[in-house]
Amino acid sequence: MEMNREVVVTCAVTGAGDTVDKHPAIPVTPEQVATAAIEAADAGAAIVHIHVRDPETGQGSRDVELFREAVGRVRDSGRDVLINLTAGMGGDLIIDDDDPSVAGEGSDMVNAETRIAHVEELRPDIATLDCGTINFSDSNYIYVQTPNMLRKMAKRYQELGVKPEMEVFDLGHLRFANQLVREGLIGAPAMYQVCLGIPWGAGADPATMTAMVGQLPPEVFWSGFGISRTQMPMVAQAMLLGGNVRVGLEDNLYLEKGVPASNGDLVEKAIRIIRDLGGRPCTVDETRNKLGIGS
Repeated sequence: MEMNREVVVTCAVTGAGDTVDKHPAIPVTPEQVATAAIEAADAGAAIVHIHVRDPETGQGSRDVELFREAVGRVRDSGRDVLINLTAGMGGDLIIDDDDPSVAGEGSDMVNAETRIAHVEELRPDIATLDCGTINFSDSNYIYVQTPNMLRKMAKRYQELGVKPEMEVFDLGHLRFANQLVREGLIGAPAMYQVCLGIPWGAGADPATMTAMVGQLPPEVFWSGFGISRTQMPMVAQAMLLGGNVRVGLEDNLYLEKGVPASNGDLVEKAIRIIRDLGGRPCTVDETRNKLGIGS
């Protein structure tokens, strides 16, 4: 593993988690999400990772109209930035304690085609593939993504010309992502996102990131992140291991202890770390070239 000195910065601007009441300015409306993405691009992010939220409740949404407005605003801004849309909504299964055979309140399970309806319409540069099922909380919430679903989504991305970002939350997810590559469902260079610190996936620590990076195939593009207070340490760790980085309010709400961050703040701090370690952030054109994405 060699240190990466030309680092692509992704900013995940809002996510779908229960963070609205925990931060004074979580982007909620499509206008706010787009403004956050533009702010991140202006701060130096080459890729913006976008979720949308219900403007009334602040909860994560898969409403195509909300994606249409948010993406349209970013595109209309004239900012040169790669758009990466989540395709993770629609896999929420809440297990009922009394009757596990029945999906509990708050479940939202849809098929692969419905999960990528917004990708079909908007044709972003990149869209996510969360490469496995995971206990996504400390109670009864399971995030479900099956091999059949993933293969359907990957095949359709190929047909649409959308770059899949394979998000891996544990070693089993990484094994399956590698299988998708072997099956020819992921074009070169394969794009991986090593996601650390989510309950109950792989931990956000140097040993775990090193172990996961050691299982990546050669000649792939990879990025990594840690959540909460591990976000910036994992920026440094990913760079040292030869990878790229992700920051943003989806994963971490604070610039430092007790100080709420903005997406621009987090991008700027990540770039300071990159520069302090002797590297530099990549431009959007350089990122397109690394990922094999046409302009």
